Amino acid sequence: MEKLVCASKKLIQMQMPQVATSGVRALLPGVQNACQLQQVRHRQTKHWKPEFKRLRKLKFVKIDLPNLREKPEDVSKEEMRSRMKERGVLPPRPWMERPFHISCTGGIFEAYVPPEGDGKKSFISSSGAKQKLEFLEKKSKSLMAVRKIRSYEENFSTDDFGAQAQEIYIAAHTHMAAKEKYKIREFVSERCYPEMMHNVKDKTIHWRFLQSLEPPRVVHARVTEVITKENQFAQVTVRFHTQQMLAIYDRFGRLMHGSEILSKDVLEYVVFEKHISNEYGKWRLHDKIIPDWLPAKQPAPITYRITDEIVEETTKELSAGDQTKQLEPTTNQQAEQLNTSSAQVTPTAQTTEQVAKPTLSI
Repeated sequence: MEKLVCASKKLIQMQMPQVATSGVRALLPGVQNACQLQQVRHRQTKHWKPEFKRLRKLKFVKIDLPNLREKPEDVSKEEMRSRMKERGVLPPRPWMERPFHISCTGGIFEAYVPPEGDGKKSFISSSGAKQKLEFLEKKSKSLMAVRKIRSYEENFSTDDFGAQAQEIYIAAHTHMAAKEKYKIREFVSERCYPEMMHNVKDKTIHWRFLQSLEPPRVVHARVTEVITKENQFAQVTVRFHTQQMLAIYDRFGRLMHGSEILSKDVLEYVVFEKHISNEYGKWRLHDKIIPDWLPAKQPAPITYRITDEIVEETTKELSAGDQTKQLEPTTNQQAEQLNTSSAQVTPTAQTTEQVAKPTLSI
């Protein structure tokens, strides 16, 4: 560029000497600006702003490409160990570990045993007073468990928990009758869910909670640990003495169990569970206690439909002549046995039987 400017100045001086004497500045301002050049010491290939030079350098990462032609058999164990140690890779294990979450226990620990005749005997009678005394004796462990629950949940109270448990009980059974399988999971545990939703398909359930004959009360409380001491689960047993209505219909609309007109008094011992170690744990319905002295329930009646179809069963005619042709007895004893069997065949066996059998409706 400098050589080109100097050559242009010489050319102007040769062609116009008068202009050259007065100077190039007055006539050619473009040439004047071209002549005012400064030499730059750094190369033009570098970035124009060297302020973020370090950050631009970090954009490029040098990677050691693996040798794809190398076979794993050719690498020794010590070299493989040093490479894994350099890369921070742990050695493989012979087993596979998968995380799992325990949201509820698999049953009832130290289940409450309901006294026989509960709900029928008053406290004034001798048997009722005996039951009350046994309840007070077993209350010490429950008080320790309640104290443990309060260490995780400060606002827990056995007096107020009965009303809360009743709301959970009503909500769970309402969602079960409506077959809302997603909403019911908020009120029942994972163990209780399959037991409540079992055999609900193809049935219509009408259930109503009418009233409480006695206020619900806490009769039992226990706390246990699962795997570790920090993983604590609490179970509280609540006694419900209520009046309910239940009617179950099959897919054909036939009444299978209960009635929509009659109401029944129901005495239940329901277990509620909470993962107290979990900050977001909830009290959920876990199980129901069925005592051993309770008689077994009768199964639901199965409806049949009697059809008018007549099943005719005909018997084969056996003649003595045909039997003699097929068997061909060789001895006199075989011939006598054959004659006796043919004599037992009577004309009444040749008549048809007309039977009307009930068939199971599907």
